[in-house]
Amino acid sequence: MAPFEEETGAEVIMTLGSSVDNAAKIRATAGNPEIDLAYMDIEIAKQMEAEGLLESLDFESLENYDGVDPNVFNEDGHFANFMTSATVIAYNPDEVDSPPTSWSDLFDPKYEGKIALGDITGTSGLHFLLAVNRMKDGDFESQDAGFEAIEDLMPHVVTLYTQADQLVELFQRGEIVMAPWYPDRAGSAADKGVNVAVSYPEEGAVGIRPTVSVPEGAANKDLALQYMDVLFSKEGQECFAENMYAAPVRMDVDLSEKVQAVLPSSEDYEKLWYPDTDVTSELRPEWTQRWQREIAN
Repeated sequence: MAPFEEETGAEVIMTLGSSVDNAAKIRATAGNPEIDLAYMDIEIAKQMEAEGLLESLDFESLENYDGVDPNVFNEDGHFANFMTSATVIAYNPDEVDSPPTSWSDLFDPKYEGKIALGDITGTSGLHFLLAVNRMKDGDFESQDAGFEAIEDLMPHVVTLYTQADQLVELFQRGEIVMAPWYPDRAGSAADKGVNVAVSYPEEGAVGIRPTVSVPEGAANKDLALQYMDVLFSKEGQECFAENMYAAPVRMDVDLSEKVQAVLPSSEDYEKLWYPDTDVTSELRPEWTQRWQREIAN
């Protein structure tokens, strides 16, 4: 991030990877991490917190602390939610007659063999399971209704993707026309010419709270905290929103119409729902084992 580099003289080296990838790196180098700051979805960050692998930070020391929604800061200082996103329905507007309005549209026979789903090891896969189970009034702890529905759907699924950007080539090549995905990824892909748009299901998109944290033992903890300060500034939040289609966590930002078209409307925002990440963190290992038996095989 240029403002941070100009202010500190430090160089930011960015390594791309999913939340699961970053968590694996932190575990593998516990106490002597190779990275100073990690971006992870809140559920994964909570797992890292429970394992004692994250530094405790003084967020109130940030110069930009007062301009940010205080609810985004973990009370023990282990992570902070720096943006809001969601798992929504991404689709090719040239191949889908009208924007999808429900999670059930992914089960429409006309799209058989033209959809992709996220694997449960990633956020979108878990969220799709939770959303389908919720849509069918299933029991939250068992997720039976969701598993049964997705198992029936699998013969018509092109692939279970494990990296979010795998969908870019699938949409580009016309191999899929619809998938659960993220507005930030879809918006960035559309900027590069990929024919993709997003729709927020009437049942509610599943809200995501991406976080930033510092691994325990990080060599540059103070610099990481300074980086966070820039991230939470008005300019930093506007930069993320305009370039990454991320909904900001402060209210004084100015956003372009292009970005507002991808981010949730006020109605969509009110329908966002957030699974209890403490519960999902506890039950996810069990759900993952079941997914491997019943869905991935």
